[in-house]
Amino acid sequence: MKRLRQQPGADNKELLHEPQITCEERRNTPVVDNGCLQSANRMAFRGTVKPFVNFNAKHDAEILHKAMKGLGTNEDTIVMLLTARSNDQRQQIKAAYKKAYGKDLVSALKSELGGLLESLIVALMTPPALYDASQLHKALKGAGTDDNVLIEILASRTGEEIEDIIKVYKKEFSGKLEKDICGDTSGHYQKLLVILLQGSREEGVDEEKIEKDAKDLFAAGEGKFGTDEETFVTILGNRSAEHLREVFDAYKKLSGSDIEDSIEGETTGHLENLLVAIVKCARSVPGFLAECLYKSMRRAGTDDNTLMRIMVSRSEVDMLDIRASFKKTYGVSLHSTIQEDTAGDYQKALLYLCGGND
Repeated sequence: MKRLRQQPGADNKELLHEPQITCEERRNTPVVDNGCLQSANRMAFRGTVKPFVNFNAKHDAEILHKAMKGLGTNEDTIVMLLTARSNDQRQQIKAAYKKAYGKDLVSALKSELGGLLESLIVALMTPPALYDASQLHKALKGAGTDDNVLIEILASRTGEEIEDIIKVYKKEFSGKLEKDICGDTSGHYQKLLVILLQGSREEGVDEEKIEKDAKDLFAAGEGKFGTDEETFVTILGNRSAEHLREVFDAYKKLSGSDIEDSIEGETTGHLENLLVAIVKCARSVPGFLAECLYKSMRRAGTDDNTLMRIMVSRSEVDMLDIRASFKKTYGVSLHSTIQEDTAGDYQKALLYLCGGND
């Protein structure tokens, strides 16, 4: 247990959760696993969960086995260990566990845990693309469609991420994501979702189109009786985020109002929600997700599915930026809001993913 410094327990709040490696060190370290390589290539690491230094999958598998052995389960150990490993490292622990004990780690964890903590730990053990694909499948295949999930994921993911989700969805659920979405949606809302699924936004800023796009959007909405949804769908579905930000500025100069206000005044229902989400993500994905988190906790009853999904899926991507945006917009920290809204080991796991109080 030499890496653990002391036995995991309730008093050991900081165990394994201080930053383990700087960006500078990571850049200068030859790394084998993809997770590290991807992080090393980014300009800056904006997640709160980093690849654990001196990682030993066999050792971690042993610790988890001991935590689940015999009477009772040491949830503390499970939570602290898994939230301090990157997703790629968790997959390696899973393989090492199966090799050592002849059992599937996720099944073992499910049999020992329950409720929200079980759901959160299973989510942490799922590779990112599969996790998103599973969330979309659940949103489409349940009783009725959970449009909020479709909107949140498809508006905020990169083209590359969407491509991976589609591949995994086909492999895992033997169906085409586009076909399933088309079976559950209709109209311009469906059209825009299908455009987003192509994951092929234009790149860069097209100076010549900025003014024209702003005028076209104005003419399609505020500038006419009725609304030309097609124009909104085409422009917001295909232009790059950088280009759209320029268009939104030009639109404000032209009309005197924000594009969001125009969309809310001109469209309704799921199409309105999706268009607004795309605008917010073009402005700032962390800002959009901070708002989703705030709404998940600031209503009667907590929307744990949304809370969990964002905390898990963004912990290695941009959680630091989400935290900053949350504090700036709402005047309270994400950490303290989670503390007020959740309890027990589930709360502890979420706070570790949050990574600190601002």
